[in-house]
Amino acid sequence: MDEIFRRQVFEVIRLIPSGRVTSYGAIAKAVGYPNLARHVGNSLRNYEEEFPAHRVCNSTGTITGSCLAEFTQRLSSEGIKVQGNRIQDFRNIFWDPMEEL
Repeated sequence: MDEIFRRQVFEVIRLIPSGRVTSYGAIAKAVGYPNLARHVGNSLRNYEEEFPAHRVCNSTGTITGSCLAEFTQRLSSEGIKVQGNRIQDFRNIFWDPMEEL
């Protein structure tokens, strides 16, 4: 995708509150491209260290990719429990940008 899409994705991710998570698909929908969840994930290949990429997972609450250990630690520091690669209580801590923005 283009740079405008990437900037929009990053803007939404920066708004996710600590202790909450959302999905690639929810972000794609919020920026006007509901079928481009995979592109949201691809946009997250490069980001600054402080960027809250750990608050984004797939639609089942699963952390994907090689960042599992880092994301688990960061989520844990926000009070979010992860078991294996799955975020616990996903539905209750899910942040839907379409409803909350």
